Amino acid sequence: MEMLGTVLPLVLMFAIFYFLLIRPQQKQQKAVREMQNSLQKGDKIVTIGGLHGILDSIDENKIIVKVGDGTRLTFDRKSIRDVVKD
Repeated sequence: MEMLGTVLPLVLMFAIFYFLLIRPQQKQQKAVREMQNSLQKGDKIVTIGGLHGILDSIDENKIIVKVGDGTRLTFDRKSIRDVVKD
């Protein structure tokens, strides 16, 4: 009976830790991965560094972003933070 008294709080702490920290983070990572995999040419995007631009071309691991003055910049695909909706 004493062993149950020492193991139960540890199990409860792990369950709380999982539902408050691990699970939401996994959901967020999945959403970001899906967004990065569904990128299409012409999407308005924001990079992790805060650069706004239009997606000009997409490669397996790289993207080319066209910015305001027509300059094209190359980024890793994983550097896209958000797709801007009009």
